[in-house]
Amino acid sequence: MSRVLIVDDDQGLVSLLQRFLQNEGFQVHAVFDHRSGLETALTGEYDVVILDVMLPGGSGFELLKSLRTQSRVPVILLTARGESVDRILGLEIGADDYVPKPFDPRELVARIRAVLRRSQEIHGDAGAEESLTVGDISLSLLSRTASCNGTPVELTGAEFNMLELLLRRAGMVVTREELAQAALGRPLSAFDRSVDVHVSRLRKKLGCVPGGEERIRPIRGIGYFYALSARVQV
Repeated sequence: MSRVLIVDDDQGLVSLLQRFLQNEGFQVHAVFDHRSGLETALTGEYDVVILDVMLPGGSGFELLKSLRTQSRVPVILLTARGESVDRILGLEIGADDYVPKPFDPRELVARIRAVLRRSQEIHGDAGAEESLTVGDISLSLLSRTASCNGTPVELTGAEFNMLELLLRRAGMVVTREELAQAALGRPLSAFDRSVDVHVSRLRKKLGCVPGGEERIRPIRGIGYFYALSARVQV
């Protein structure tokens, strides 16, 4: 039974979500403020965290930023509908996905299952292939960790999935729709910048190859590709 942590001070909404998620087969625990949310999320006992932006004692963004210094647990952010700035900021800080309020609980369930399914698929394939190395970038598919030229690089689950797809198809264009499915487990909707934000974070974390070339390059209106020149061993 997958374990879900909800961090939201709207106790009416939390009660509704708890009943709905439990009926869908999830084990659910809820806390209602910033401090309790961070402490509970860091226990390592949960498979996914549902995090509201507005919390007593500190914002959900602050909680997420602190959480990402110590944990890669998948986080789905609850944002106000229409607040694209909140969604972009959440993704930049390290959220794996977002659901705007108000929302259909069935959509949240679908997002949770997509996050869990991606994790299970990765671990299910781990026995056949333990690592993936392209140039100076190395991914451990067992531990879902990454390194660049031997130095560890902290990635969220969505960033790891996206980088894995780009590396497997280095030198080939990967569409934004394919990256959305790999990173978020859902189709890309109109005006959705989630993929671009994740790619921007990846580019900052990985830096350029020696010589200053960009590793991940955009193809306007289509997607991105991991440059073949970046595959040269250093």
